[in-house]
Amino acid sequence: MPVDDLEENAARGRTQKNTAGSPVELSRRRLLGTVGAAGAGGLALGAVGGVAGHAAAQPEPGAALASVGRTAVPFGGAHQPGITTPMQARGHLVAFDLAPGAGRKEAAALLRRWSATARRLMEGQAAGGSTVALDAGPSSLTVTFGFGHSFFGRTGLEKQRPFALDPLPAFSADRLDAKRSEGDLWVQIGADDALVAFDALRTLQREVGDAARVRWQMNGFNRTPGATEKPMTTRNLMGQVDGTNNPKESEPDFRKRIFVPDDGSADPSWMAGGSYAVVRRIRMLLDDWEKLSLTAQEKVIGRRKSDGAPLTGGSESTEPDLDKFGADGKPVIPADAHARISRPDQNGGAAMLRRPFSFHDGYDEDGVPDAGLLFICWQADPMRGFVPVQRKLDRGDALSEFIRHESSGLFAVPGGARSGEYVGQRLLES
Repeated sequence: MPVDDLEENAARGRTQKNTAGSPVELSRRRLLGTVGAAGAGGLALGAVGGVAGHAAAQPEPGAALASVGRTAVPFGGAHQPGITTPMQARGHLVAFDLAPGAGRKEAAALLRRWSATARRLMEGQAAGGSTVALDAGPSSLTVTFGFGHSFFGRTGLEKQRPFALDPLPAFSADRLDAKRSEGDLWVQIGADDALVAFDALRTLQREVGDAARVRWQMNGFNRTPGATEKPMTTRNLMGQVDGTNNPKESEPDFRKRIFVPDDGSADPSWMAGGSYAVVRRIRMLLDDWEKLSLTAQEKVIGRRKSDGAPLTGGSESTEPDLDKFGADGKPVIPADAHARISRPDQNGGAAMLRRPFSFHDGYDEDGVPDAGLLFICWQADPMRGFVPVQRKLDRGDALSEFIRHESSGLFAVPGGARSGEYVGQRLLES
């Protein structure tokens, strides 16, 4: 589990720009109109779970949204949203299996519905009759769609299945639950407001109809924008600064590492501009971790807990000196430290864009917290990104003693939808 995760964007509070370069400042504010019958202190819901009706209105003069609510992310573009988007405060991951008898036609209709709804929600508009996020702006909402290995057999599209989507190899430390792994379709939802994220989850799930059924669903969170005095790299549930060494968009080879090229690569043409998402539910054994002294924790990671700087000194962004030895004659950054083993230069240059959410799903029967990381990483080819790094970690990462990989999935995420397109149209209508 690479701890160096996606660095928070220092400009999280600024308004995103649309493809024309103009700020997108949209509001989901609506005034509730006729709602059928209303009970004392609440709204009467219809048989299908929607409100009987409502009327839209512009926000009243002077009632500007806070910057967190005002920020919108474009739905269309060369790549799907939710990949290079700055980390969001709330996330939902959900996988679906197509229903028996459903195939390519039903899948295409579903992706068409989903894309239209995601576009509306990301613009800050209400969709599907829901009033859950009635007063909120777009809140950096993103919706991302992907296809699992099994999707292609069930839709008769085996010849269009990318080789990069072949199942991941087994790792010795895996303790995977098949019921919470893989799936035909995968949806990632992120937002900076919990109600906006939940509203998108419920709206998309209702629109599935009889075409598919939920295979598994997971909920996550990150630090809320503005929670710290100044923008900072986030922390995970172990308290570690988590996101220092992610690839940066400013690097010349960033797109080559993260996105499938459109110049005749080994991938099918419908994957141009797309990426491959590896999704792992990684439970952190927090009771065991918290028994370690601060010094011991820092040696496991190879970085200071206070500020994320390498144990060899400097600041968070300082390159670690992997050849530095202490007075005891041992490497200052131990040979099995997570930060050493997971570095690209220790793995033949393998790199991936890590963009996770933390999770906490209560406590098990022994009172042990069921908490950890919903690990999500993006790469142009998982065999050159995730797999070599995880193999190295599997052989000798000091952190392995304190984590457990409990579920896994690999999904082909096509490029973004062009104007008038739905996500996956180039595959499903090929």
